[in-house]
Amino acid sequence: APAASALARLVRLKGIATTGAAVLVDEGLVWRAFRNRRQVGGVVGFAPLKYESGELSRDQGISRAGNDRLQATMVQLAWNWVRWQPHSALTQWYRARFGTGKRTRKVGIVALARKLLIALWRWTTAGLVPTGAVLKPA
Repeated sequence: APAASALARLVRLKGIATTGAAVLVDEGLVWRAFRNRRQVGGVVGFAPLKYESGELSRDQGISRAGNDRLQATMVQLAWNWVRWQPHSALTQWYRARFGTGKRTRKVGIVALARKLLIALWRWTTAGLVPTGAVLKPA
């Protein structure tokens, strides 16, 4: 890929491989006209699902109403991000909030996947490197 392309930019981040980056580009991370982070998070379907009735208000998890291929890829990329970017702000947030317990880590990785997708969108479109992220040597 040309050095200025979105695919090449994604692959420069440590923990992002060519296959995952290609899925992100193919599924529209760059060519869709997102205006804000909420639209980016909505395409993956990791939005919270609320149940409200009268005075009762409960969180029922996530809707999972998005793109299945993109969801699976983002969860894999999130696990890779935690492994290969241990000093990034996203990994630090994940470990501080979901660091204990097997179930909480699995629930938290979905939240990290959504945040990571938004950070990768900003990296590919605006050139903003995720805070604390390490780039591969050129």
